[in-house]
Amino acid sequence: MYSRVPTASSKPDPLAVYGRIVARDRALLALLAEHYLLSTDQITSALFDGRRTAQRRLTILHRLDVLHRFGRSTAHGRHGPLLYTLGPVGMQLHPTTYHDPDHPGARPPRSSLDRARRIAASSKINHLLGVNQFFTDLIATARATPGADLSRWWSEQHATTVYAQSGIRPDGHGIWTTGGTSTGFFLEHDNDTENLARVVAKLRGYERLTEFGPRYPVLFWVPTRRREASLLGVLAGLRTASPIATAVHGPDPAGRVWTLVSDLTHRRHLHELPSDHGPDAATNPQRFDDW
Repeated sequence: MYSRVPTASSKPDPLAVYGRIVARDRALLALLAEHYLLSTDQITSALFDGRRTAQRRLTILHRLDVLHRFGRSTAHGRHGPLLYTLGPVGMQLHPTTYHDPDHPGARPPRSSLDRARRIAASSKINHLLGVNQFFTDLIATARATPGADLSRWWSEQHATTVYAQSGIRPDGHGIWTTGGTSTGFFLEHDNDTENLARVVAKLRGYERLTEFGPRYPVLFWVPTRRREASLLGVLAGLRTASPIATAVHGPDPAGRVWTLVSDLTHRRHLHELPSDHGPDAATNPQRFDDW
């Protein structure tokens, strides 16, 4: 019997890439599987200490087919930072993932490139980036603040599925913890594109949710002071089981920026908003750091 070791194959090892994926890469892939896409700046805020380090690692992951990336163009050239989503290897690690922001019930994509095309062509891409900015800003605050933690971040599809009985469709759901206080919330990211009557109509589902689920504050994150004043005027005197708060888009959603509709006298930090976990108190939210 021959015991001679055969010569090494000249073909690249298709499994070698998996040995190059580190814990931080896996955290990024989990975020992209749940939330479709993130910009270079959002990834840097969430996972890296510097933009150049982030860009270098993202370039490596792109060349290894772990990620797809694309830019957006105008008549004057590319607009904004590069956007990243799951590549072929990323999809292999996350075979069941949200795959179509415009049509959640659509057939799964045939490939990672098909999924990336759906995301790049989505009419919701600016809205998705706005929602993801809110949450990556929270993650950045948590990284810089001892005792702070974004222990849950669910996408619209995730929260809609979990709380389907109520019919809510929040743009995102999170649990924010700081100083021993844990605050759940539902995000309604507003770009001043819907009339206020339609915005207020969203509260019906949250009222149904309080009959069997948590009573988390509903956060209306709006683009201008004028929009906020108009919304507060419509909501004034409205009695709801869920707390309602408003704030204007800014870099610190955890800060003292929130106005409770039931108390307009001063602004509050996110962790100061009233929050009743109800049945959710028995759950064990997955920490972002463990992804």
